[in-house]
Amino acid sequence: MKVIALHLPQFHRIEENDRWWGDGFTEWTNVKKATPLYSGHHQPNRPFQGRYYDLSDPDVRKWQAETAKQHGIYGFCYYHYWFKGKRLLEKPVNEILNSGEPDFPFCLSWANETWTRKWDGQESDILMAQNYGDRDDWEEHFNYLVKVFKDNRYIRVKGKPLFLIYRPASIPRCDEMIQFWRELALEHGLEGIHFVQTIGGFPTFNHQTFDASMEFEPHYTFAHGHMNGIWIEMNIKGQQHIAVNYDKVWSSILERTPHRNGEIVYPGAFVNWDNTPRRGVDGQSTLGSTPEKFGLYLSRQMERARTLYKSEYLFVNAWNEWAEGAYLEPDQNYGYAYLRELKKVTLHELGNINRSADINRTLGGSSE
Repeated sequence: MKVIALHLPQFHRIEENDRWWGDGFTEWTNVKKATPLYSGHHQPNRPFQGRYYDLSDPDVRKWQAETAKQHGIYGFCYYHYWFKGKRLLEKPVNEILNSGEPDFPFCLSWANETWTRKWDGQESDILMAQNYGDRDDWEEHFNYLVKVFKDNRYIRVKGKPLFLIYRPASIPRCDEMIQFWRELALEHGLEGIHFVQTIGGFPTFNHQTFDASMEFEPHYTFAHGHMNGIWIEMNIKGQQHIAVNYDKVWSSILERTPHRNGEIVYPGAFVNWDNTPRRGVDGQSTLGSTPEKFGLYLSRQMERARTLYKSEYLFVNAWNEWAEGAYLEPDQNYGYAYLRELKKVTLHELGNINRSADINRTLGGSSE
C-alpha cells in the first residue's frame, strides 16, 4: 500500500496571480486573511513556526519530500495546469525535473478546470478559460508531459506513467485525445500511460476509457455517500453557512461498498475540509476533526483499500491545501500530529503485510 498525497503548487508568485489578485499573491494570501465564522472555528490556520514557504526555494521542496517520506508518504501528486499551451504554476515541477532534486516519487494530476474569481471552476467571472483544442494542441501538451513521464522518479503502474485527469467529462473529445496520447507514448518509447480519472462531485466519464479511477475525498462522498447528518446549516450574521460533520463524512466513506465492476479503483482519504479562507461564509467548514480521529479513520480506510479494493495506492487530500483546510503539513495548532498519525498507520499496515507474507510462506512451505 502506497500513500500518495495531493500537492498544490500555488505557493510561489506568478505574473498572472499578481495581475488578478494583487502583487505578491500566493495561496498564503488567502490563508492569512481568513477569519473565524463561529465559536470554535479554527481560522486562520498558521504553519508551524511561521513557515510561510516559497516553493521556488529548493530547500523547501527538499524539506517537504524528506518530511513526507519520514512519515510514511510514498510520493506526491502535483497538480498540473495546462490551458491549450498556456501553463500556470509550473515552476516547482520544472525545477524538480531540471535539478534532479528531491529524490522523491511523484506524478501529475491535470487540474483541467477553468480558473474563476470564485474558486469554483464554474463558467462565471473567468480568469483563465479551459480550451482543449484539437490533435495539434494535444500533441503539444503530450510533448511537455513526456519529458516528465520519462523522469526516473515518476510513479509508474506496470511500467506505465500514472497520470490523473481531474474532470475528464469536461473534455469534448476525451476518448480520442487519450487514444492519441497512448499512441504517442508508444512512439516515444514508453510502455503506455496509466490514465486515472478523478471521481468527485462532478459528472464521471466512461470508465472503460481509463485504466483506473481515484475517489477524491471528501467530494466523492459529498456527491455519492449517505448524506444523513453530514450537513449542518448555520446562520452567520444573516447568511447561511454549511458546516460538515467530520465523523459522519468518514462513516459514509467507510460504510460505502466499492462499486468496482471490474474497474481498478484507488480509494481516497481526507485530512480535513474548510475552504472558507477562499470563499468566506459561502464556503464549507468542518466540525469535529482531530489528528487522532484522522488516524483512526485512515487506518480503517487503509484496511479497506487492501482487502476490498485490492489497491496498490491510496490518495490523501492533501499535503498542503491550506486554503481548503486539507493539509498534512505541520501547523501551529497541532504541530506534527497529523503526520505522526499517518506514520503510525503506515507502519501498522506494513506490519500487517509482513505478517500476511510470513503466513503465506509458512502455508506454502507446509504444502510442499
